[in-house]
Amino acid sequence: MFIYSITSIVKKEFESEWLAWMKETHIPNVLHTGYFNNHKFYKVRIPTSTSNEVTYFVHYEFESLDQYISYAEKEAPALQAEVNAKFLGKVTSARMVIESV
Repeated sequence: MFIYSITSIVKKEFESEWLAWMKETHIPNVLHTGYFNNHKFYKVRIPTSTSNEVTYFVHYEFESLDQYISYAEKEAPALQAEVNAKFLGKVTSARMVIESV
């Protein structure tokens, strides 16, 4: 099994807006692409980032690297553009693919 992991550092003043948008819009849109089997959404409690930021992780599970490559080529650019259009300068994200061993 593989996980597409996105780490997002969110400015606290935009946390409520971003969190609602992620739960109601973005995560459902990513899952609707059909490339992922499941997801988990986490908030980092310890250690805290800074007094004005909070860190979140979204993990999307998938079975093969071919699935991720197709997603990255066909769907990710538009979905990431939506995030940037809405939250540029408010959220910083890093992405990685990890494998269960």
